[in-house]
Amino acid sequence: MLFYEPLFLTIFPAVYAFYLLVSGTSIKKSTLLIISTLFYVWGEPVFVLVLLASTAIDYALSFYLNDPAPARTRRLALAAGIAGNLCILILYKYADFLADNLNFLLAPFGARRIPLLHLALPIGVSFVVFEKITYLVDTYRGISRPAASFTDYCLFVLFFPKLLAGPILKYHEMKDQIASPPAIEWSDFQVGFLRFARGLGRKLLIADPLGAFVNQIFAVDSASLSAGHAWLGLASFTLQIYFDFAGYSDMAIGLARMLGFRLKENFNSPYIAQSLTEFWRRWHISLTTWIRDYLYIPLGGDRRGEARTYLNLWICFLASGLWHGASWNFVIWGAYNGLFLTLDRLFLRDALARCGPVIATAVTLFIVMIGWAIFRSDSPAHLMQFLATLFGMSRATVTLEVPAEVPFTLILGAFISLLPATKLYGPLLRAYQTQSWLRGATIATLVVVYVLAIARAVTVPFQPFIYFRF
Repeated sequence: MLFYEPLFLTIFPAVYAFYLLVSGTSIKKSTLLIISTLFYVWGEPVFVLVLLASTAIDYALSFYLNDPAPARTRRLALAAGIAGNLCILILYKYADFLADNLNFLLAPFGARRIPLLHLALPIGVSFVVFEKITYLVDTYRGISRPAASFTDYCLFVLFFPKLLAGPILKYHEMKDQIASPPAIEWSDFQVGFLRFARGLGRKLLIADPLGAFVNQIFAVDSASLSAGHAWLGLASFTLQIYFDFAGYSDMAIGLARMLGFRLKENFNSPYIAQSLTEFWRRWHISLTTWIRDYLYIPLGGDRRGEARTYLNLWICFLASGLWHGASWNFVIWGAYNGLFLTLDRLFLRDALARCGPVIATAVTLFIVMIGWAIFRSDSPAHLMQFLATLFGMSRATVTLEVPAEVPFTLILGAFISLLPATKLYGPLLRAYQTQSWLRGATIATLVVVYVLAIARAVTVPFQPFIYFRF
């Protein structure tokens, strides 16, 4: 169920009103769990059974991950839990990709083809699996104890605002809020609704109009595009993926806040970054911190010499690429980011710092945009041709009409994305905090944005969130 579809917007106010009226910790938790389960069942009626079964297994295993269980038992329980969760991810997300590539490699030897499963990818499976792994690992490490009840753990896994596309949460960061759902104050509703409205506007008024044009650009044979159209399409995708995903995060954080829950931020103005290292500290923060805590540090981090550090970075970003999808373009995208993070450590970050913030930001954004070309391309062959077109090595034979809303949306999206890097941002932020008229104008603007976004949602065919694929 989409946050902005009429069904959700019709049902949620009634459900929210009911939640405000119920009292008692156990009733509030049960209500939230039922709501969250029904929310997921609406789109995944079959996979929810797999998810509930694996959640029960996690919960049972977690009691063998802490003392007084013997060390060997703890290690076996952890290995079993991680393997079980990864098996779910591999089965649904990577089985056909692996079979396809094995069939390609074995074809010259006349081997019998491995049949493909053609399983539908459950929405949000990558996010759910990573959160379930954090619960097991943190319990094993002693960072947290097993959940007080199966209901608590189920609510952590299924909590509907973040269920489909994050942010990726850690159980020990949420356990107190889950164990005793917070009381809801007027400020929670106000702040949460305005945050939801901002996310709705980002998705429907910026990401979706640009996305329609991006689909048109990437559906055309790249060899027939002009360099100008290719760059316009790439710039549109650069803003689309940010406003689409950051918009979902805003909606998730806003809905959770309306329910009294505080979720961590997932984006921090990533396009003002002055190095690729800084970009990854600002982009999809919950994923990058997950990779750091549960992959990079266990591999040794930067504690085993420079060569091992660079290898660890490559491994982590190859894993990040594969996490995004079972396709070679995601593997290449992961390797590309690993390369530039390595170059950052070698010399690039220091070189950019000496160039000043404007040049550093521009160069970083250029590197990121080429990465997005890799990310968006359907295949390595398409990628190579698209890159050739970007740099003028093609002959335009197709004339594409640019929708009138695209230039305006591009300018608006670029302004919002880059404003925090300007000298205007500090005074504006201080004025917002001290001037009641500016806060009032901001609230009124977000209400108008909410109304316009709902109007677009009703009249224009929906485009699913990009990260629903992951």
